[in-house]
Amino acid sequence: MSGADDGAAMTGGDERVYHVDGELVPAAEATVSVEDRGFAYGDAAFETMRAYGGEIFRWGAHADRLADTCETLGLDHGIPDAELKRRVDETLAANEFADAYVKLSVTRGVQPGTLDPRPEVDPTVVVIAKPLPRGGVGSDPVHDGPATLQTTKTRKPTSRALPAAAKTHNYLNGILARLELRVTGADEALMLDPDGNVAEGATANLFFADGAALRTPSLDGPILPGVTRATVIDVAESEGIPVEEGTYAPDAVREADEVFLTNSTWEVRPVATVDGIAVDGDGEGVAGPLTTLLSRLFDRRVEERYYDGERL
Repeated sequence: MSGADDGAAMTGGDERVYHVDGELVPAAEATVSVEDRGFAYGDAAFETMRAYGGEIFRWGAHADRLADTCETLGLDHGIPDAELKRRVDETLAANEFADAYVKLSVTRGVQPGTLDPRPEVDPTVVVIAKPLPRGGVGSDPVHDGPATLQTTKTRKPTSRALPAAAKTHNYLNGILARLELRVTGADEALMLDPDGNVAEGATANLFFADGAALRTPSLDGPILPGVTRATVIDVAESEGIPVEEGTYAPDAVREADEVFLTNSTWEVRPVATVDGIAVDGDGEGVAGPLTTLLSRLFDRRVEERYYDGERL
């Protein structure tokens, strides 16, 4: 993900510090067992989050989604949300990061032997953080400009095969989609569902506008319920912008007036081309008026909540 791994060193040149099983350790010493099920099978839940001004953006929504993923996995880790939040906050403080990318992972822990998980769980909990630029009003985007989208042969599996709402360490589907992009150099995959309808990106939710409404694939399909996705929908509805969640063919996106992607790190990222076709035919990769408005309103919410409106 562009920008997520481009963090600078800590203040004073010290090594980054991560949180592993309740302890802060230097990043170079942050390891898990080769018998950990998160490593062996991808048997783990995680959340990618963004910190603004030292606080996690919509922590409650991330904690709820993590709990839902763990419930889907049957992973009863027994750690209260408040304790997970404490470890996240401690990681940010130890690294002196006010604005950062944060990843919280909970695995089923070390269970050597068989594919079958044991009911008793001694979870492995890891928090990593990497610095990002300040967010909010007047901020520079983390991404490298408008994205280019490419429809991939790799599709999202049905949720009956791999629950889309569960955010797990098993990211093979997205990896295979991203590998296809090497041919054209596109920034993000446009993945379809098993029926050939638009689903989402490998690491982002999709929105598009056609002059009548802001549209996004429905969560009835194999779509991750993104926290930023939900925020953008709320922002749009609060401005009286009609939002439709539905089922769409790829041509609806290729012919759209505006297209953009959302995730915790990119926030709102405009799309310049879809399968080589310039969005709205301008070929300039300039964000359209609706995308620009929603991005600015998103920044304003961040500014008001996490920076006390310093730049308003």
